Amino acid sequence: MKNLKMIFFSVLALALMSIPAMAQAGAAGAADNQFTVDGYKALAAGLGFGLAAGLGAIGQSRIGASAVEGAARNPGAAGTVQTMMIIGLALIESLVLLALVIVFAKL
Repeated sequence: MKNLKMIFFSVLALALMSIPAMAQAGAAGAADNQFTVDGYKALAAGLGFGLAAGLGAIGQSRIGASAVEGAARNPGAAGTVQTMMIIGLALIESLVLLALVIVFAKL
């Protein structure tokens, strides 16, 4: 219970400290504000796509490892396992490419 209270108050303090950072700039800071927004868009797009590509690679490696293990356990079903593995890999890769298209569309 003590840890939960500590976490709650820490999050509350961080949220309250971020309020001045989100204050709207005056007319003089409008150009700088647009530059900052564009920079944050690029940063978010890069981090988002990096996360999508990294997790896609983890998923593909797990599918490959499971397919090899399944074929080793039952060599008679290796053809079926390989077909399902290729379909799974194609679906994961299509999701990563869709993330790339979304990044380019947003930028």
